[in-house]
Amino acid sequence: MPDVRELARAHASKALRSAAVCVLLLPRFLLAALVLWLLDFLCIRRKVLARMREREGADGSDGDSADDPAVRVSDSNRMFTLASLRAVWHGHKLDFFKTARVGAAAPNSEVVPLAEHKRARILDYARGRRPLILNFGSCS
Repeated sequence: MPDVRELARAHASKALRSAAVCVLLLPRFLLAALVLWLLDFLCIRRKVLARMREREGADGSDGDSADDPAVRVSDSNRMFTLASLRAVWHGHKLDFFKTARVGAAAPNSEVVPLAEHKRARILDYARGRRPLILNFGSCS
């Protein structure tokens, strides 16, 4: 049975790793949040300008032209929301912790062949210098 010191050390290690990941991901996340906010700001600005044009059109002047069509913006299609920020944070975490990287060796993931029902590794099926081809498909 692990003693209290080992449990405390493991917990502290996990907490430090989480804090380090947050510090590494925070700049990327804040930049993505800023971009979402700017996109919303541009949409809101267009909405205000479209309302101003409508008011001008009500005064008798030409409101819409062929070069500048009406912009349809509503509060339901905002990008800077809590749900979108959570999705961006989750995406950054997934990207950080993924094991497959471009240009790096492929991970040797565990697979379960349907015929044998025993666990194996993908590279267990490689034969000599022949390339191993994985076919991901479905029969639906």
